[in-house]
Amino acid sequence: MILTRAFFKCSSRLSATYAAEAREAVLAFFRAPPGYTVIFTANATGALKLVGEAFPFAEGSAFVLGADSHNSVHGIRQYATRRGAQVHYIESTPQGGVDPDEAKDILSRHHQSGQSTPSLFALTGQSNVSNSKNPLSLIKHAASLGYYTLLDAAALAPTSVMSLTETPVDAMAISFYKMFGFPTGVGALIAKESFLAQLTRPWFAGGTVDVVQAPGTLHTMAADIHEQFEDGTINYLNLPAITDGLRFLSAYLPFLPLRLSTLTDYLITSLTQLRHESTGTPVVRVLSRPPTRRLKSVGEQAGTGSVISLIFLSPSGNMLPLSFIEHASTAQNISLRTGCMCNPGGAAALLGLRDDMNLLYPGVTMRKFEEHVGHELGVVRISLGLASNFQDVWRVLRFAAGLAREEGRELMWEAWTESKTARVL
Repeated sequence: MILTRAFFKCSSRLSATYAAEAREAVLAFFRAPPGYTVIFTANATGALKLVGEAFPFAEGSAFVLGADSHNSVHGIRQYATRRGAQVHYIESTPQGGVDPDEAKDILSRHHQSGQSTPSLFALTGQSNVSNSKNPLSLIKHAASLGYYTLLDAAALAPTSVMSLTETPVDAMAISFYKMFGFPTGVGALIAKESFLAQLTRPWFAGGTVDVVQAPGTLHTMAADIHEQFEDGTINYLNLPAITDGLRFLSAYLPFLPLRLSTLTDYLITSLTQLRHESTGTPVVRVLSRPPTRRLKSVGEQAGTGSVISLIFLSPSGNMLPLSFIEHASTAQNISLRTGCMCNPGGAAALLGLRDDMNLLYPGVTMRKFEEHVGHELGVVRISLGLASNFQDVWRVLRFAAGLAREEGRELMWEAWTESKTARVL
């Protein structure tokens, strides 16, 4: 088949149309006022990295963030320290999240309005491990002190109504597959154009520039500011899925918190009531922040997410290995995630390991850290979302009830042991 110039022009026009429609859908969904734009990235991590690498950190700047944050937020500190900025952490509470008064105090101590060097405050909207939601009012408080503000909304956006008119954050990172399951490989940075104008990218690439002098050193960035941050060809074939997905989610989102509140409350209550048949001791210990209240009407917003982080216990009260739980649940076609969820600060708070964090040394490995604490590091995470239903919850409860029975638990243990032996051989 011979592809003509007309074909490529048509293809280019179509991809531009898809991109424009998707951008408009994203801005409308998040109620963005004029002055915002959308930069499509590979994921939420890519969106956060764009801010970190281009933010004008300097001597005298501050980067303030919560300990209960995703590693993609922690990683911004690398850019900050290389340019002479100071990094200041807001400690996690024992159940995750930040204490608002402590957060305001740290923000006030490290930057004041009128300070010449730019500082950045990164807020995690909802923790992906502790289930805590941080008050978005902290964004307005930080902005009043002169901070630029960044919101990691990857875990918040899928089940919460978010309005950029009410919370005018400078930049917000999201992931579409976390919101409605597809497409994978597409996230976005939603940002004020005035904020993007303050950023300086460390390189340029195809699509981000208008003119490049070669050989030479001159280049002119693309006229549209969002194009200056979209490296190469964006995933335009999947962009119509974003438009359709947001249309669906916008219709269903008012009902979602109520349904998830019911499922989460039932699951936590049922799990905490389970006891080992032989000893009467608990089968699980829930570590994440429980719901503050059970929702009762459509349109209400929950004070926490719908994530449950816990550990499974043996009849003697010891933590069952995470690798055992993962193997046993997978054998029953149940998807549970184990580990620290790329959130070391939040996981350490839930597990009571915050002091142990101070004992880490350069080059330490996860294996060495686990040897120090005496068990596998992390939690078991159960995530409920748009597609979750009562059958999913019931299967988790049936799995947990199997662990409460000695015969069922020993069968699972033998299968796990045999799988480890087979891997060694």
